[in-house]
Amino acid sequence: DKLPPKEAFMSEMRQHTVQCLSPGGLHRMAYVEWGDPANPRVLVCVHGLTRNARDFDVLAQALSGHYRVVCPDVVGRGRSNWLRIKDHYQLPQYVSDMVTLIARLGVDEVHWVGTSLGGMVGMALAAQEDTPIARLVLNDIGPVLTAAAVKRIGEYVGLQPQFASFAEAEQYVRLVSATFGRLTDAQWRHLTEHVTRPTAGGGYELVYDPGIAEPFRRLITDDDVSTWPLYDAIRCPTLVVRGAESDLLTHETCLEMGRRGPKALIAEIPGVGHAPMFLDEAQVAVV
Repeated sequence: DKLPPKEAFMSEMRQHTVQCLSPGGLHRMAYVEWGDPANPRVLVCVHGLTRNARDFDVLAQALSGHYRVVCPDVVGRGRSNWLRIKDHYQLPQYVSDMVTLIARLGVDEVHWVGTSLGGMVGMALAAQEDTPIARLVLNDIGPVLTAAAVKRIGEYVGLQPQFASFAEAEQYVRLVSATFGRLTDAQWRHLTEHVTRPTAGGGYELVYDPGIAEPFRRLITDDDVSTWPLYDAIRCPTLVVRGAESDLLTHETCLEMGRRGPKALIAEIPGVGHAPMFLDEAQVAVV
């Protein structure tokens, strides 16, 4: 499908929350929504490990003339509540929360774009019998996570740095997210604005629960993490978008994803590692 005319791109963003349940009690998951709330065509966009819904602002506006675009803050990130029991920051909880969100939206099926962790959640949900996911885009994620990339991410996730100024916070974001590729100053500012918040002392901090690192760090071993059975169970049309310089999703794994399971289409984005951020027209056009 072609993108709608540019005049249709600009759509007002609406903020909502939905109540979800974990073994530790109830929590609120925040989400933003773009486009016609009555549109039965729904696109759910789910972010990476330490990011949040606002990563998808450009993509959501671009597609809001075609879809009702819904971008959640995965629990523990952005405006969502933090879980009381940190060990529940794992796929079963994330999938459960997304099923609750889809029920709130009042539709039987959705299309899905998932970046990194958001793609893992998408794979886990798409692999289920009677899944609501009808089309799936996996952004720089697949059924094999390289040990080297998991270790790299584990070096910064959950550290809770404090920044004296917004400029210092942006410098940090540029450093840990350098693999996003060459972005403009405005794009880096946008990514920093929505992953940080002011503190009472006049500085800035990151807007995610450092407790998400507790279960993640158990993945750090000398071995790659494999979830091929999940991928092989997917039956819906699937597109894999890979940063051509990604250290998390290898080119070889991509080729294998094209041969088995849903036999995904593959698109590689040059000059980008982990992960493409869909902040320009060329990357949006791939989706």
